[in-house]
Order: sequence, then C-alpha cells, then structure tokens
Amino acid sequence: MNFADFSLDARLNTAIEAAGYTAPTPIQEQAIPLVMSGRDVLGLAQTGTGKTAAFALPILQRLLSGPQRKIRVLIVAPTRELAEQIHQTFVDLGKNTKVRSTPIYGGVSKRPQLAALRAGVDIVVACPGRLLDHIGERDIDLSAVEVLVLDEADRMCDMGFLPDIRRILQHLPKQRQTLFFSATMPDDIRILSAEILNNPATVQIGMIAPAETVSHAIYPIPEKLKNKLLLAMLAQTATGRVLVFTRTKRRARNLALLLANEGFNTSALQGNMAQNRRQESIDGFREGKYDILVATDIASRGIDVTDISHVINFDIPDTVDAYTHRIGRTGRAEQLGDAFTFVTESDEVMVRDIEKVLGEPLERRRLPDFDYGDFVPERQTAIAHAHQNQPASLRSQRGGHNLLGSNTARPARVGGDAARNNRQNWNNPRPQRSPGTRRAG
Repeated sequence: MNFADFSLDARLNTAIEAAGYTAPTPIQEQAIPLVMSGRDVLGLAQTGTGKTAAFALPILQRLLSGPQRKIRVLIVAPTRELAEQIHQTFVDLGKNTKVRSTPIYGGVSKRPQLAALRAGVDIVVACPGRLLDHIGERDIDLSAVEVLVLDEADRMCDMGFLPDIRRILQHLPKQRQTLFFSATMPDDIRILSAEILNNPATVQIGMIAPAETVSHAIYPIPEKLKNKLLLAMLAQTATGRVLVFTRTKRRARNLALLLANEGFNTSALQGNMAQNRRQESIDGFREGKYDILVATDIASRGIDVTDISHVINFDIPDTVDAYTHRIGRTGRAEQLGDAFTFVTESDEVMVRDIEKVLGEPLERRRLPDFDYGDFVPERQTAIAHAHQNQPASLRSQRGGHNLLGSNTARPARVGGDAARNNRQNWNNPRPQRSPGTRRAG
C-alpha cells in the first residue's frame, strides 16, 4: 500500500513526498481511512509508530473544505515538547495549503498565542493548563470544534491532567469526531475513553510493549560508580545520537555538566528550564548540535528524532510504562536501536516487571576493562542463573544472559584516538560502528 491509495489531495501528497514518507506505517494504514470516514477512533500503539501523521493527514484533508480561520480542530497533548512536535507535523504536511495551526502551552508568554488566536487559526495544539487559562479568560472560542484529538492520554493521566481534560470537554460541542490515542490502557483511561467515544473503531498495533527493533541490556552497577560507567561506555561505544534518562531534574543538570566538561557535545532537558531553553535543547539535539541529551521523563514522549541510536537509563524508571516510553525514543520508524539500563540491587523488582512485558530476560552485561572494584552483584547473579534454567523459548535471542557479559561484541570498542575523536566529533562525521554492533540509522 502507498499514500496514493488514500485519495488525499494532491497538495498533501506533495508534502508527504517532501517529508520523505514512503509507505504508510501499520497504524497509518488502518487509522487514516477510519478518520477520513468520520469515525471516532481508539488508537492503541507504542510510541514511534507514526500515529501523529495517522491523524494529521485526514484532519488536513477535512480542513481543505469548509470555513477557514475558525478553530475546527483541538488537539490536547501532555507536554510542551509533544505539542510542538504535533504542531510541526501539521506545518510540514500542510505547507501547501492555507490551513493554519498554533501551539498553546505554559512557560512562555501568552502574547504570541493571543496574536495567533486573534488572527485566526484552524487547529489548536494545546497543553491542558494553558488551554484552561485561555478558556477562563475568554481568549479562545471552541464552539466550532469538529474534531478533538487526545494524544498520549495515558501520559496525561499519569501527570494528573484527567480533571483538566474533563473541564475542557465541557467547553466543546457534543457533536464532534473524537480521536483517542494511548500507549497503555489503565483503568482511568479506559473509563474516560468509554465516556467520550461514540461507537469507536479500535486500532491496535501489536502489543503495547517496546518496539521489536530495540535491543535491551542491563548493566548491574553500584550507585557510586554510575558516572564512571557512563563515561567509559560513551568512550568505548560507537553511536549516533544518545538520549540519557535520569530520575531527577538535579541529576539531569549535573550529569549534563559532567559530560560537557569531559568534552561531549551535551545538553540537558528538565522541567526547571525555561521553555525557550528547553526548545533550544531539543532543536539542537535534532539538528546535530548536541550529540547527547540528558533528560528527565518529561522527554520520554515528544522527542521526534529518528536517528537516536542509544537510550541509556542512567536511573531505572519507576514504572514499566515509563520504560516503554523512554526506550521508544530509539528504534523509531522501524530502525534499529539499543536500550541500556544501569541497575542497582534495589532495582531488581522493576527489572523483573520489565522482563514480564518483554517476554524474555534482559541480557546482563559488564563493560570490558571497566574497573568495578570489589563489586560482586550476587543477587543479580542468582537471577541470571535462574534465567538460564528457563525453557529456551523464554530466553533472549540477542545473546547470553551471563551477568559477566559473555557477549562482548556489543558494545563495540572504540579506544585510544578513536575514543577522543568520538567525544570531539560525535556525529560529524559519525563514527562507524563495528560489525558486531547494530546500526540505528
């Protein structure tokens, strides 16, 4: 199947070709005809599957006819980064049309947002808090909304936005098309979807689990050695762009500073940063100015960078869902990627939960030639031995599970001058990965 089969307007097809899209992804193939037919849609898909274009293209097709400069489409997203990403998708795909979109979120001045609203727009992509501010001040008229999109609904629930969503719904017409996208379906989200969707068509792409194009491994390590392990790993591993996740804003800031001082082109992304600084970090990472982005979970959704070769969980996340969304930043658009997670003894329960979702044990590794001192991960060794006793069908197909890292072909060694060049010129030119390592595109 190709995009021409959707019978989209020629202006959209031209933009699709310019954006480099080839064949539709599975969720695009299934969702686009449903949205174009006017059906409510419940979309269940892991991140990185192309769902933004799955609703953007049929929405743009709809807006080519009918009144202009009235808010006919409202898209609600949990984070500023995701709102900007969705807005940019509409800009790119709608560049040959007169359809206008504007993002609305907090942390920045309201003046440009008010100016855009007064000039007239067709699409508003908003975060709940700032949208409610505009509604409260009567700066925005949602009475003509024909299509509502709730994107990353489970994330909005996690962030405590569910009451805000219910308040926003009170200001929308009852007669509308509703598109509801979520990677997981916790009880609150299941109830909300049942309340607001009218005879929806369900589109589910695979299991709600990490993409199959991602290879996973864990590195048992004491807390005090994490910084040294990260520096050694980055010096030894040939990579593309790298996304490092931490649990706290302070650690993200300090770790980014440490890496920058060691000669890596690095930036941070965390909630205490001003919005313009956050956007500069994302844009710089996307455009190659920064090779490493150190982020809190605020970045686990909304970073649309297709060539992230590695996600490194410096701190293991608090939930399996968070793990899924973090590592979903690599292996995007069916490219290959690697997810490395540093784990301490206190992380064992979460490791087991992640393994249940993956359906296989996580490969245990040790970094070659790294000085672990007297660290002996006894409890993790016991777990690894237990995995070896499992049926072969449950074992990983990506290599051994020996905690001591029997599979040393990945990560590839890049030592000496190559390591120094890797720090100085991470992506320009990009180092060549060894034959034993997967290339992420």
